[in-house]
Formats: sequence, C-alpha cells, structure tokens
Amino acid sequence: MPTANTDGVRLSDLIAPSFYPVYWDVMEGLHTYYDLYGGRGSTKSSFIGIMIPLGIMQDPSANAIVFRKVASTLSTSVFAQVMWGIDALGVTHLWKCTVNPMKMTYLPTGQVILFRGLDIAKKIKSIKVSRGYLKYCWFEELDEFDGEEEIRSVQQSVLRGGPKYVVFKSFNPPISKSNWANQYVMKPQSRALRHKSCYLDVPKEWLGEQFIDDAEDLRQTNPRAYQHEYLGDAIGTGGEVFTNLDIREIPGEEIRHFDNIYMGIDWGWYPDPFHWGKMHYDAARRTLYIYDEFRVKKMSNADTWNSLVMLKGVTGTDLITADSAEPKSIGDYRDYGALCRPAIKGPDSVRYGMKWLQSLKSIVIDPVRCPATTQEFINYEYERTKDDELTGRYPDADNHSIDCVRYAMERVYKRKGQ
Repeated sequence: MPTANTDGVRLSDLIAPSFYPVYWDVMEGLHTYYDLYGGRGSTKSSFIGIMIPLGIMQDPSANAIVFRKVASTLSTSVFAQVMWGIDALGVTHLWKCTVNPMKMTYLPTGQVILFRGLDIAKKIKSIKVSRGYLKYCWFEELDEFDGEEEIRSVQQSVLRGGPKYVVFKSFNPPISKSNWANQYVMKPQSRALRHKSCYLDVPKEWLGEQFIDDAEDLRQTNPRAYQHEYLGDAIGTGGEVFTNLDIREIPGEEIRHFDNIYMGIDWGWYPDPFHWGKMHYDAARRTLYIYDEFRVKKMSNADTWNSLVMLKGVTGTDLITADSAEPKSIGDYRDYGALCRPAIKGPDSVRYGMKWLQSLKSIVIDPVRCPATTQEFINYEYERTKDDELTGRYPDADNHSIDCVRYAMERVYKRKGQ
C-alpha cells in the first residue's frame, strides 16, 4: 500500500488489508461499480470515506455525490464519514465543509463532494457542478433505497459527461434473502466488483476491546444473530422453504460434462407464465443443477415448442415431463414431435416432491441463465397465519419454475428408496 500525497500519511494505516485489492482495482480503473457489503465493523464505509476525497485530490476533473435514502440521516452518517476520511488523510486544511448546503469543497481547485437524500428522487435531475464532472458516486445503506430501478434512474441522471466513473454501493445485508439488495449482489455483473467483509478482516486494535467482546458474547449466546449482524450473512427469516440453494453462474465447461439431463414444463397463458426448465442431477453428490429456462406469457403451444427447438436446441428425443392438468397441451406437443409425458400426480405429490428438493445437499441455480427460477426459489416461503406465524404449508403462487422442476425430477424421486 503506497503513501498518499498527504503529508506522509500511510494508507496502510487507514485501509484494512481486506480492502487492498479493492483499492488497487479502483486505482487501475478496472471496474465501474464497487458493491461492498458485510457485517458490523468491516470498515467498508471508512474505506469509501477515504477513497472519495483521495480520488478527487488526484483527479482535477473529478467531483463526487453521496446519497442516503433519507436526507436527515446524511449529517450523522456519510457526511461525518467523509469528514473523518479527510482528517485521517491529514488534509483538513485543504477542504471547506458546510452543512447548509451540505457540501465539501477542495480549496485548491474548487472541486466538490455533494450530499443528497433521495426522499424525492426527481430532484436529482437538476444537479450540476461548475468544474469537471461527477466521477464518484456513493449509495450508502443500499437496501434502504427503493430497488434497482431507483438506483438506475439516479445513475442515469448523474453519471454524465465524463470518461470514467466509480460508483460505490455499501450496505449490511438484511436478514431476508429475498431483499432486493441481497439479490442484487448475487447477480453477475461484468462491470462490478463485489466485496464481502466482516470485522474479522480488520486489525483488532482498530475496533477496540469492547467491540470484540460484544461480538464474542453474541456469538456464544445467539449464533444466528451473530452470523447476520457481525458476519454479514443474509441468514433468512426462518420461513424460507429452500435453505440449500447455491446461486452462482455455472461455467460452460462445467455444463458440457452434464449427462443426466431432465426437462419440465409448467403450462401457462396469462397471467400465469409458460415455464420450461432444464437441469442436471448428480445423484452421487445429491446436487441438482438448474441451468436453463424459457418463460413467456400469451404464446401458443406451437410457438413455445418452436421456440424451444430454435432457441434451446430441444429435439424430439428429449423427454419433457409436463403438468398433467393440461392434457390438450401435452397432446399438442406430441403432435409437434415432442417426447412429452404427463407428470404423475396423486395424494401428497406436491409434498413429496418438495421434501425431496429440500433434502438435497445443494440446488445450484445459474442466475444469469435462469433469472426467473432464481427469484422464485429464493423468495419462496411457507405460508403464514394472520398473526405472522409459519404454517408449514407451501403457497400455490409464484412457484411456476418450482413446479416445473418437480415435474422434471419426478422420475427420480419417485423411484423406490428415494
């Protein structure tokens, strides 16, 4: 870690070792988006609070804008954090900080760091800087914003007129795996660097004995809360049906070795979708790989079959197990040349299929190839009573890909001994 051009201050004394790779990535301009998430005491906000003023002092055309969802939280969080960064760099005398308006100005050049709340996101459209462009952008407590659409809208408004941008997004993962921010960092993004950290990655002397003692006490008395709060894991609310999910991109080389292939269909028209899925089952490791899907609404049987043939390479020798509730659709597919058979339903067939899926060591889902499947499996929770108590019943809604997978794997879990 080099010495900053700030009166001999060593950055290694300010940045935790776990963030060294992120620092160099930013310096070398390898990514645009830096999604930093993790537990308490991980120093992710401190890292960003240093990188923004440091970057501005190194680039005379750079300015920055920092966002919180609620404007009233700015002064005690991100504003104070960046002030700490400036002071830690030993350059307080080079900056002027004002609260009304909330702004920090680099005195040698007039470059600025602006702070805004997104209580009314439309106000962002009017932001201008007198010198250079808004190179740096920081969304703190990402999960508090109203989803990817809001973030994308703001980025489209402020990331203009410059050759290179650095967008930081930081948050402590909410407990629910279905939270949009948790799902956002699981989606592969070629222009984004994702970095997860926790207090264990930080020198103990930086955190203090009390912090370490509190963390250890919670680890012993409430391991689940410790895992969420201090390790930064989205452990779930307890109502998730599938706790054995492994959401990751499956490389083509890995797919080329898949041999036990299964396909299923859940018929639909509108508002329910037609959903076809493709998967591989590794019986020795009790692992199911779901790596392709096709989902549409308001498409005829003939058109869905043609799409599977043309887009997915399905042939008349590929066995497809489909929902038996639509014998006409199965008949249509057979007329088109498909090897389509009805799922064998019966008493407790849903429960048996779901229990088998839950019993697997792992269900690997590719979020790039199967975005709808990923979302449904992650979000699927047991039904609750009006008092928010879990019932153990599986809801018959938003489960089209799950049904598709059950149908496809029926001939495996209905074998004797499964």
